Amino acid sequence: MSSSSKSETDRLTLLAPRDLGYPEQVWYALASFLFVVGCFQWGSFIHSKFAKRRRLEPDEETASNHIHRKHEYSLRRVPLAFINFYRVVAFRWTLEIGQTYIFNMAEVFITLAYIALLVTYSCINGTSVKGSKLPSPFWSSRVAVVAISQFPILTVLGTKNNFVSLVTGISYDRVGVLNYFIIFHQRLTLDAKLNSIHRMMARACFALLLIHSVSEAYNYPHFGSTLDGGWLRVGIAAMVAFSILIIVSLRPIRLEAYELFFYTHFFAVLIFLIGGYYHTSASNQSVWVWPSFVFWAFDRFVRVVRLVVFNHSYFGFKSGSGTMDATAELLSENVVRLRLCRPQHFHWSPGQSAYLIIPSVSTLPFEAHPFTIASVDSNLFSTTAPEYPSESDTNKDIQASASSAPHWKELVFLITVQKGFTKKLKAVAVRRGQVKVFIDGPYGPSPDLNSYDACVLVAGGCGVSHTLPVFLSVIERVRNGESSCSRVVFIWSIREAAHVQWIEETLIKAVRLAPSSLTISIRIFITGSAATSQPDLSSKDNPAFSLPDSMEKNGIHKPSDASLAELSSLGTVGTIKVHGRPNLDALLKEEINMASGRMSVTVCGPHGIARAVRHALRFPECGPSNILNGGPSVTLHVASFGYA
Repeated sequence: MSSSSKSETDRLTLLAPRDLGYPEQVWYALASFLFVVGCFQWGSFIHSKFAKRRRLEPDEETASNHIHRKHEYSLRRVPLAFINFYRVVAFRWTLEIGQTYIFNMAEVFITLAYIALLVTYSCINGTSVKGSKLPSPFWSSRVAVVAISQFPILTVLGTKNNFVSLVTGISYDRVGVLNYFIIFHQRLTLDAKLNSIHRMMARACFALLLIHSVSEAYNYPHFGSTLDGGWLRVGIAAMVAFSILIIVSLRPIRLEAYELFFYTHFFAVLIFLIGGYYHTSASNQSVWVWPSFVFWAFDRFVRVVRLVVFNHSYFGFKSGSGTMDATAELLSENVVRLRLCRPQHFHWSPGQSAYLIIPSVSTLPFEAHPFTIASVDSNLFSTTAPEYPSESDTNKDIQASASSAPHWKELVFLITVQKGFTKKLKAVAVRRGQVKVFIDGPYGPSPDLNSYDACVLVAGGCGVSHTLPVFLSVIERVRNGESSCSRVVFIWSIREAAHVQWIEETLIKAVRLAPSSLTISIRIFITGSAATSQPDLSSKDNPAFSLPDSMEKNGIHKPSDASLAELSSLGTVGTIKVHGRPNLDALLKEEINMASGRMSVTVCGPHGIARAVRHALRFPECGPSNILNGGPSVTLHVASFGYA
């Protein structure tokens, strides 16, 4: 038999069936994993509801012995000790590369497992009918097929509305996959978002396609192909687009030139998918590519519908205009507050985010930028101001009513000024201007803290956008008898004392409305230099804040002496420091020693704060021995910061 006949025999009997079967087996493995994660997620959800009910209705014996059991050794707590051991190892032990690349062990495991899965199915059974090793063109083809079989799930993970989020409860922009392996009730919002899993999968597929491309180029003369073949030209174009996409998606580029990444991502993906479809059509493998267009179109359709529903006054479905116009205010040199009356049908939970489309500010009119909603959707904290302005209200009336109710029912966003879009928004805020805003959301998970006995909220700078709504929600739910929380600690680290004014009025009102059964501790740390910071605010004799004239001209107002004194006079205010960063290790260990039952720690801020919290919640404080002796079971929620 000639060599060409042998190659054809191998192709028909081995290559074709394996190219068809192995990608399907990869999908079976992924589907099984997602099914297990979904089962644990929904099982945890149901368990937390029952746990909350049991804690809201304690019997007298349980209530009287609650404190005394804390230091009693009990083997009945072995399962709980094992759960906390898993939490520490999987989510609080990290692999740190530099100052910004932080991977927990769960992320490392899932990344290595996924890469091993693809490599295994790309390399196994690489022999011919007679048992000899197949030449490179054969396994090169399979490598490509395994890679393109991941395009549908890769596209799904890059969309905001998808079945993965529905089944597993994992949000596109907030949660890593293994973080919801919730037999251990570990609800995390880590830097490992679903879109970072999307990037990891994209890079793994790129590596396989790169192997395929290099192999094809090496064997190019052997097959006698020419560039006249359209399928080859579109394949090369697709790989060039994919290569550019991988480069601009690197974290340093995303952080420094996010808008470059934003535009390049859109067009590069479009070129890659179209080129990939026509390239794979020649080998009847386009069945793995065209679903990507369907999933992408579905996501866009859902987002357009939501956009029209929540912004109907802009689309002619309601008389009048401007009911959604937002006011931009400059709170400090690098922080803008955006406020608008929420759409009537728009509801959100604490910690969720929304995408804002501001055509007059963005480079392209359809740009959507995500920001955390810093306000709370609550009737308890609302003022007498109308929730929905009538059609006869003018823009001035709307903004006046909104200004009387910060963080209650209206939509508030605290936006850090960087480059591009946010820098243009700052120019509007300097003159306290109004902008037309289209809103899409909400997105992301919301931590359910109802069944926890103690809650600690840690924020740095604008990270308070995440922790403030959670703080307000805890107070409301305890007041309504929906939460068993007995202590909440609010820790906020800011650069300048003047930043207190961002949420000062809100904190005062929330503490006044808190029930007596809830102990509140507010600790504000000022980390700026002595030149920019003020003396200790715990003293009622403090002088007024002094802001630079340039900041006052830009519309940044001095905080009121009376309101600052009122905040300082609250018995719940623990510490307001002038210098130094908060000692999170000591603070958290102190709270752990005081707590029993279940304790939640939520952190949002720069990488340094998140890293310090993770380190503080490792062994021995959260180790098995402490749990066996009655210590609290600690759950950590880490909200991401920025685009990374």
